[in-house]
Parts: sequence; structure tokens; C-alpha cells
Amino acid sequence: MRSAWVRAALLLTAAGWGANQFSSLLGAYGTHLGLSSTTVTSLFAVYVVGLLPGLLLGGPTADRFGRKPVVLGAVAAGVAGTAALMAGAVATPWLAVGRLLTGVGTGAALAAGSAWVKELSYAGDVVDEGTGARRAGLFLSAGFSVSGLVAALIAQWAPHPMVTAYVPHLVLCAGALTAAAAAPETRPKSLSVASSGSGLRDPRFWWLVVPVAPWVFLAPSVGFGVLPGLVDGRLTGLETVYAGVATLLTPGSGVLTQPLARRLAARNRIVPALAGLWAVAAGLALAVPAIVLEEPWTALCADVLLGGGYGMLVTYCLTEVGLIAPPSQLARLTAVFWALAYLGFCAPYVFDLLTGVATPPVIFTASAVLALLTCLLVAARGRSARDEPDRDRQERRGTDHVERLGDPRVP
Repeated sequence: MRSAWVRAALLLTAAGWGANQFSSLLGAYGTHLGLSSTTVTSLFAVYVVGLLPGLLLGGPTADRFGRKPVVLGAVAAGVAGTAALMAGAVATPWLAVGRLLTGVGTGAALAAGSAWVKELSYAGDVVDEGTGARRAGLFLSAGFSVSGLVAALIAQWAPHPMVTAYVPHLVLCAGALTAAAAAPETRPKSLSVASSGSGLRDPRFWWLVVPVAPWVFLAPSVGFGVLPGLVDGRLTGLETVYAGVATLLTPGSGVLTQPLARRLAARNRIVPALAGLWAVAAGLALAVPAIVLEEPWTALCADVLLGGGYGMLVTYCLTEVGLIAPPSQLARLTAVFWALAYLGFCAPYVFDLLTGVATPPVIFTASAVLALLTCLLVAARGRSARDEPDRDRQERRGTDHVERLGDPRVP
């Protein structure tokens, strides 16, 4: 039981890999298939169209029928999406099908998988409430970060790049699904489902999670989806590799901030949110001179800051959701958080629209100011929030897990 969470967490890595392997191939699709930037950007929108129902249906379904079947089915949908993307090298419409299936699979996997990893961590005698959230964020970020670089390197030098770039995801999914088959379920059928609004009515969710959530994915999506194209003018022939490096550094930096987030949270649970928003604001501000001077190395430094902020924020939000949600609502409220977080993935599309009325440096500067204002709002609300004592919450949640694992109907 103590290591069972790893089996579930590998599925989050597979989901994160499938979600982000497409990002570093944006320029390659223009080079190899002749797709316009508008067409490629619209494929991001198709992904979100699939993501939202995956999140909003996957969470409640996992709360009612179990985490394990939802996550396994979600990763299987991701495999189908990757197969469709491979077919897109021959027939472009398959790219839209692939992105749609990837969105559905990723959404359901995030909603149910985050809850599953958290509960398996607690079942393995973990007493720190934030450990499960950090583990989920760590394995998810690993998939996000590594996939972009691997796909970019294959696309740069391997034959048939628009097909072979997706092979590693299929291999990873096969291994993760095999390993997860032996992982136990954590949601017994005997546990009654609470009213659907119990977690959503908590003011902490509205004041301390909702304002932060969109920044979770806005930071990395700007870091590897917008910034590379604004500074790679002098990297002729290496644009795809540079995009892959940016995709590795941004969420990869989020992985490295996990220990720091844990130490900051030990002092005060709100501190990782404040540090994360400051890092995002600093990354956006540093991107301004990188764009003006068309300096790719400075842009990579900005990506490190954006990624570090992402790591802080995703850990903070998952921890807060775990404290706010009652056990029967954990996957449901987690799904709502991920849906809000993925609003940030629309940032490349919004930035593209805003370039018609403002220059990129102005857009980045305004975004940095908005991140700082969000930081001030969260700091003010954090001081005035009246929390249930952490010890009481952990004892209550620990008792719930003991009862669940003692249920003979739980596999």
C-alpha cells in the first residue's frame, strides 16, 4: 500500500505527456505540413473543448464509481488521441480528432488521478496533508516537461517526425496502464455522496483557489507556447529544438520547486501561492527585454521563473482543494479546480488576439501587473480567512481513510 500511489501517479505522468507533446511541434507542423499559425492555434481550442467535459464529468464519475476505472479509461482515451495525431500526418482532419480525444482523456485523468494519488498516499500512512498533492503535481509536471523536449528532438532529426514523435507516449501509456492494473481502488461504493455544492460553498475555495487557478497553466503556456516564437528569429534551423528546450525548462522548473513549496507551506499554507504569483510576475516582466532584444537566452531565464511559479501554484491549489473538499467530493472539486486552471491554457490564443491592439512587450507587462494584483488579493484574503485547524482536518480525513480501507468491498 505504501508504494501503490506510484502506480497511480505514473498514469498522471502519461496524461501530462500526452497533453504537452503537441506543444513543441507547433512550428514543425508549419514546416512539414504547411499548416498556418491560425490553424495550429485553433487546435489548442479543440483540445480545451474536449478537456472541459473530461474534467467536469470525470470528477463526479470518479466520486460515484471509483477513481481507478475513470483514470484507466482516461489514459486509454489519450492513447486513442495520440493514434489520431499520428494519422494526422496523412490526413489533417485527424489532428482535430486527436486533440479532442487528448483533451477528454487529460481532463478525466487529472480530475480522478489527482484524488487517487492523494488518497493512496494517505492510505500509505502519510500524515502530511500536502504530500499527496505534491506527488500528483510532481508526476504530472514530469510528463508535461519531458514530453516537449523528447517530441522536439524526434521532430528535428528523426524520419517521419509527425508520426515518430508520438511513439514515446504510446510506450509510456502501455507501461503505466500495466503497472496501475494492480493499484487498489480508494473509493468504496458504500460511501454516500454528499450534496454537490458542499465544497464549492467554502469561501476559501472562492477567495484562495479561484483567483490563483488560471495562473497555474497561464505561466507555462506563455513560457513555451508564446515566448519562443517571439525570440527565435536568430535560431534558423533550430526553432523546433529551442521550443522543446523551453517546454522542458518551464514545467521542469516546477518539478524542482516542489521541495521549496513544502518548506514554505510548513510556515504558512498561503506562502506558496504568494511566492508562485511573484515568480510568475517576475517571469513575465523578464520576458519584456527578451522580446525587445530578441534574446533567446534571457527568454529561457524567464521560462525558469514562469515554471517555478507554476510548480508553486499547482502544489498550493491541490493542497487547498484537498483540505476544503469532503472525501466524497474530492474528485469533483479537484475537477473544478483543473477546469479553472486550464483557462490559462487559452493564453496563447488571447495573446495572439491582443497583438492586434498592443505590442507583445505591453501585453507581457500588463500580465505581470495583473499577477501582482492577484498576489495582493490572495494575501489580503489569506490574512482574514478563518481556517479549520489543520490538526482537526487531518484527523477527520485520516479517520475517513481508515474506515474506507477497512471496508471489505474496497479492492
